[in-house]
Amino acid sequence: MSVAGTVRGRVVGEQLAPGGIPIERLAARVGSTPFFAYDRALVTRRISAVRAALPADVELNYAVKANPMPALLQHLSGQVDGFDVASGAELRHALDTPVAPARVSFAGPGKTDPELTQAVAAGVTIELESTGELARVKSVSTALQIPARVALRVNPDFTVRGSGMRLGGGPQQFGIDCEQVPAMLATLPDPRVEFQGFHVFAGSQNLRADSLCEAQRRTVELILRLADAAPVPVRYLNLGGGFGIPYSSRDVALEVAQVGDNLEVLMTGLVRPTLPEARVVLELGRYLVGEAGVYVTRVVDRKQSRGKTFLVVDGGMHHQLAASGNLGQAIRRNYPIAVANRMGAGPTETVSVVGALCTPLDLLGEDVELPVAGIGDLIAIFQAGAYGLTASPTGFLSHPAPVEVLV
Repeated sequence: MSVAGTVRGRVVGEQLAPGGIPIERLAARVGSTPFFAYDRALVTRRISAVRAALPADVELNYAVKANPMPALLQHLSGQVDGFDVASGAELRHALDTPVAPARVSFAGPGKTDPELTQAVAAGVTIELESTGELARVKSVSTALQIPARVALRVNPDFTVRGSGMRLGGGPQQFGIDCEQVPAMLATLPDPRVEFQGFHVFAGSQNLRADSLCEAQRRTVELILRLADAAPVPVRYLNLGGGFGIPYSSRDVALEVAQVGDNLEVLMTGLVRPTLPEARVVLELGRYLVGEAGVYVTRVVDRKQSRGKTFLVVDGGMHHQLAASGNLGQAIRRNYPIAVANRMGAGPTETVSVVGALCTPLDLLGEDVELPVAGIGDLIAIFQAGAYGLTASPTGFLSHPAPVEVLV
């Protein structure tokens, strides 16, 4: 989300609010704080930009875990080629959209038997994380007398430089170690399973195009080696995603065109000549929706403590954990933050914005330069469209849940 505000003194944009509505007016419409607002026009614009950068024969899937809001999924269903889900609840949300079950994939460790039953019955592609999961899928298929669509999620023998979170390489709870894949493929000529292909997702939140290009090249080379042992021609190849978005003043936006050019070379030179039947998918979540969201909370107290000013708000890390630094950040950095009803106003002061929870970890903005704010003013935290509400400890201290709106 582009905003009129500052991040440690850096101007970060011009747009005032989702849908072009000033945040103060949007807050009046919602009727209460805190709330999340997501801008459908910005989502559509981002998807169009990604499609323009990608090869025409690379499909675009949305990773529902980034933001599973049902209204957002309905909007996305007309924009993307499929959904990737990671739980039974996400699967139900995906199946409630017009997206065909065959265009839904189900990844993630720890799938329960009821979730596997739901997935087999629906006809979605189950991305297997272990030999044990394969055995349970076969049992479910026998019970339902329905063959299961399956792909193997592969834990590669390389790591991705520059990723905020590594999901592949070394020992992992994610995927099947690539050296174990040939033996597992040997068990797949079975009427209970319909083998589709492979999924490799090695890292997330990566802003380095060169690193993503290298990861995609190594992924394609790995899959081509493994495909030799496949029981049938590969029909599905999920290259993962991992595209990052800038959160702080030191972050530089990803050069997505460079990644698209690299994919074009890989598709033309390697994938199409070797795997002509494969449907090639890029799976993105945060990159499609992260910058299209804002979290808005209201100042309920202003206090001084030994020379430091605190703005205490009615929200906090129980709604927007990532902004507090407690969602895997090695070094905490402030998200773009502004006093929404005092955009560009002076004078300014250095304050820390803290939430309503009984922990010093409930810190939304540390030593930020903002217009002088008081009780009743609105604090907006941007880049809040992904891994916000559903990635946060909403039950902590039993505060009310925030509203979510799509505008």
